[in-house]
Amino acid sequence: MKDLPMTRPEKLGFSSERLGKLDRFLATRYIEPGRIPCAQVQISRRGELVHETLLGQADRERGKALATDTVFRIYSMTKPITSVAFMMLVEEGLVALDDPVSRFIPEWKNLGVFAAGMTPQFMTTPPTRPMQMIDLLRHTSGLTYGFQNRGNVDAAYRKLKIADTHGLDFDGFVAELAKLPLEFSPGEAWNYSISTDVLGVLVERISGMPFQKFLQTRIFDPLKMTDTGFQVREEQRARFAACYNATPTGALTLQDDPETSPYLTAPNFHSGGGGLVSTSKDYMAFCRMLGNGGVLDGQRLLAPKTLKLMASNHLPGGQDLTALSRSLFSEATNAGVGFGLGFAVTFDPVKAMLTSSPGEYYWGGAASTAFWIDPVEDIQVVFMTQVLPSSAYPIRRELRTLVYSALVEP
Repeated sequence: MKDLPMTRPEKLGFSSERLGKLDRFLATRYIEPGRIPCAQVQISRRGELVHETLLGQADRERGKALATDTVFRIYSMTKPITSVAFMMLVEEGLVALDDPVSRFIPEWKNLGVFAAGMTPQFMTTPPTRPMQMIDLLRHTSGLTYGFQNRGNVDAAYRKLKIADTHGLDFDGFVAELAKLPLEFSPGEAWNYSISTDVLGVLVERISGMPFQKFLQTRIFDPLKMTDTGFQVREEQRARFAACYNATPTGALTLQDDPETSPYLTAPNFHSGGGGLVSTSKDYMAFCRMLGNGGVLDGQRLLAPKTLKLMASNHLPGGQDLTALSRSLFSEATNAGVGFGLGFAVTFDPVKAMLTSSPGEYYWGGAASTAFWIDPVEDIQVVFMTQVLPSSAYPIRRELRTLVYSALVEP
């Protein structure tokens, strides 16, 4: 990807003075008190970079300042990339959204729904309908995450270390899940889950190409996302950020040292739900491709109609996450917010109490990273930091307010 030209904000409807308030807010509220180690914000409009914030340290242990090319763990911001990969196969006619998942994962043909019991002895009932591909994309599959800590199925995920996939290959991952029941019948509820990891398995099985190679050749290479992958390469190590845990007192403790991180070695399991590292520049290229109807710098990944479908609310009955969610995931309880094919979709900003546009779509990662795309205003925003958990601070909602308060002209 070519470097985005930095343009004068006023040329594209932004106020320089108000964008300065965004930087001061992040500095005084979060960086100077030590609540987060760093903050990088990129704001793009109509193909030009309007503003970039660089604050704090990428590695507090070694006093390394944040740089424009710092490499971050993006965790669940991997999910939209995996979803795009899957939809590329849909466009090729190799799979359909209403196909049963068992078409390509026959090991799951007889999955039941939890009724009672504990691992390994579960009582189940048949699902009202088979799990479909669309259920994986919109998190209505009946799968879960062990960290939800709500019931017996979550406990079984933890016992079998379903989220700790480093020792498994894709076939082993699928086989372990075949031992467990679904939390609910597909399509009946929304639950944040390992569904997108399953999409990674499907991309590999349907395409006949290793999942990581598919992402590299079909997405990263065309978009020139040269710093994005499942491993921090040798030449990237000096740019790799440290990751921290937020403490109840507002301080930070080191969670993952960039000099000893598991990301320095190639994983056995390439997690489509949370395994990638990237940079703001790379992820902005991905966001601009989405915002531009599936094409960037002459490289088309998807058709505009496909992107429009992905960025529509697909929750059954047009419901929002407040009505349908069973997840304890704290940022997935918004009124007026639905879920599309790979990301959340704001369809009613008034109900969501968000300064945004109808049709805005977004997601984030466990280390508090985030992005959003506003198709009405043609704005893309990428935010990078490295603080777990993402619910520690309301920084994502604050960023929306500050960015939109700086947009003063159409």
